Amino acid sequence: MVSYKELGLSNTKRMFEVALERKFAVPGYNFSNLEQLQAIIIGCGETNSPVILQNSPDAGEYANRVMVRYLVEGAVAMAKDLGYNIPITLHLDHGNSFELAKICIDTGFSSVMFDGSHLEYEENINITKKVVSYAHEREVSVESELGVIAGIEGHVKATEHFYTDPDQVEDFVNSTGCDSLAIAIGTSHGAYKFKVEREEDIPELRFDILQEVRKRLGKFPIVLHGSSSIPQKYANIINEYGGTLSKTFGIPEAQLRKATQYGVCKINIATDSRMVFTAMIRKYLAEYPDQIGPRKYLGLARQELVEMIKQRNKDTLGSADQAKYI
Repeated sequence: MVSYKELGLSNTKRMFEVALERKFAVPGYNFSNLEQLQAIIIGCGETNSPVILQNSPDAGEYANRVMVRYLVEGAVAMAKDLGYNIPITLHLDHGNSFELAKICIDTGFSSVMFDGSHLEYEENINITKKVVSYAHEREVSVESELGVIAGIEGHVKATEHFYTDPDQVEDFVNSTGCDSLAIAIGTSHGAYKFKVEREEDIPELRFDILQEVRKRLGKFPIVLHGSSSIPQKYANIINEYGGTLSKTFGIPEAQLRKATQYGVCKINIATDSRMVFTAMIRKYLAEYPDQIGPRKYLGLARQELVEMIKQRNKDTLGSADQAKYI
C-alpha cells in the first residue's frame, strides 16, 4: 500500500475551498495514455492551474492500475523538473464499487468517486458511506453523484437523463459525509450530447436547479460531469480525413463559465481530449502516409491538446494563475 502523499499528490480539500472562494473550476482532465498525461501537466503547468488527473475504471484497466500509479508519480516529478509549482490530484472517475475505490486508494489515488447514481437512493448512500469511511481514514477525498447523466463514457451508459432533486442533496451529503457532489443539470457524457441540428439550438443548462442546490448546500463543492464542448474544428478535421461523426455538439463554454459563479468548483473534460487526439492523428497519417513513427503523430496530438487545455483553463474554467492561492 502507498499513500498519495508519498507520490507528491494533494487531495481536493484546499483546491475546492479556494475555487469556491475565487469562483473558478478546477479542471478534471481524463487520461488513458502517456501523451495525454504529459499534455495535461504541461498545459496546466504553463497556465499555473491546479489539476485533477482523472482515471476511469476502463482507462485503469487499459493502462494497468499499477502503471497508472508510476505514470502519475513520474508526472509529478516531471512537473517539478519543468519548474511548475501546481497542486496535482489523482482521482478515480466513476468508480463503480467499494472494492475498486479501496484498490485505488491503496495504490496512491488522492481522490475517488463512487458513482451510485444508478442505484436506489438508500443503496447509493450506504455504499458511499462505506467508501467515505475508508477514504477519510487515509485523508483521501470522496466525490459522489445524485441524478443520472445520459450518454456513454467508458463503462458509464445511460439512455435517460434524470435531473438532481434539490430536496435530496442536504440529506445525501449529511448522510454520506462525501466531500463533493456531482449533479445532473443537463450535461451529458460522450460526443453526442444533444439531439439538435444546429449549435444555436443547444438548450441551456438547468441553472435553476444548480442555484437551488447551491442554496441548499451553501459552500459545498459541486461538480459537473459530461462537460466537454466538442469543438467543431476537431469534428470537421475528423470527418475531412475519413471519420464519420454525425452532428455532435457539446456544452457551450460560456455556460460552463457561468456555472462556476454558482458553486461549481470542478468540471470534468474527457471527450474533448479524444477529439483532439483523433483529429490530429487522422490528419497526420493522411498527409504523411509514408510515415510510421508514433512519436510524430502522438507528439502532434499532444501539443494540440496542450493548447486546448491552456485555452480552457484561461477562458472557460478560470483556473489559470490560481495555483498560487492553494
